[in-house]
Amino acid sequence: MKKLNVAIIGQGRSGRDIHGAYFKSVERNSHFNVIAVVERDIERRDRALEEYPGCEVFENHSQLYGRTDIDIVINASYSNEHYQVTKDLLEHNFHVVVEKPFAKNRYECDNLIRIAKEHNVKLAVFQQSFFAPFYIAAKQKIASGILGEIKQIDISYSGFSRRWDWQTTQVKMGGNIYNTGPHPIGLALGFLDFDNQCKVVYSKLDQVLSSGDSDDYAKIIITAPEKPVIDIEVNSNDAYPVPHLKILGSKGTYQSTLYKYDMKYMKDGENPPRPLVLESLKDKNGLPLYCSEELIIHEEFGEFDGDAFTTGTELFYDMMYDAIANNVPLSVKPEHASKIISVIEQVHAENPLPVKF
Repeated sequence: MKKLNVAIIGQGRSGRDIHGAYFKSVERNSHFNVIAVVERDIERRDRALEEYPGCEVFENHSQLYGRTDIDIVINASYSNEHYQVTKDLLEHNFHVVVEKPFAKNRYECDNLIRIAKEHNVKLAVFQQSFFAPFYIAAKQKIASGILGEIKQIDISYSGFSRRWDWQTTQVKMGGNIYNTGPHPIGLALGFLDFDNQCKVVYSKLDQVLSSGDSDDYAKIIITAPEKPVIDIEVNSNDAYPVPHLKILGSKGTYQSTLYKYDMKYMKDGENPPRPLVLESLKDKNGLPLYCSEELIIHEEFGEFDGDAFTTGTELFYDMMYDAIANNVPLSVKPEHASKIISVIEQVHAENPLPVKF
């Protein structure tokens, strides 16, 4: 099996600790060799020489232009640089994986998709949560019908912490929904089958704990015709975060963290409908009776093997290898990521925060 040569732009938390960690893993990575690293910081460049044996290091991505030995470039630059750097790479005929967020707005996303098609190169956005075991399991439970008709899905990527880095500033395209939001918003749109009629019916952005001027409180409700309501929260002031995912169906409820799930549900025929009683309920002695019964309820629980950063990353890069080496269509398409950014763009337009920095 031929390995593909990789260049990584950026050796920060994503470029080094997510993408780099995968590429350096002997157990998980059998498809790729890192042969070039682009990084402004000299200390990080020196570290890259040690961590990726045989690679070359560069200060600017333009130094990659003209190379014919690079099969794919990973763009893990600052969020506000994603669009321009990706555009430059596509126009120089590189296959590109760009970190989320894809770009700032729908126009930029769709323009990158157009450029990739014009240059006949692959473009993907690192939305590896679509391969996360907890999401795949939830989709399978919904498809099985065991929960009945799905009425509501709650997705929470919240916690209780504060930040003071570049990810808290609007000038760097930071904030909860640009940084973390592409994951829950993407999963929400996935649950809605990326319906073109999907719409944001409520949104709220605010600042609570972080030092910058971008959002660290986000509430978004989206839905589509004849589809469930999806409630999304990405908050930094939630000291009692609920499970990452809760699905409410007509026959039961499913909830999960990133690592385990449990479910309660009813089976058809085991709890036949009760006849409606319009008079006040009373017991055999004529005393008031509360309307209650013992339903036959089944329970199920289990654990997931892996998460978005291990299994999800590995499956994402399996997809990328097949796309480049074997011309297999991408299952996580850039058009999906463009719709995610469209939601984020609308929410920001509805909730403008003052720019301070």
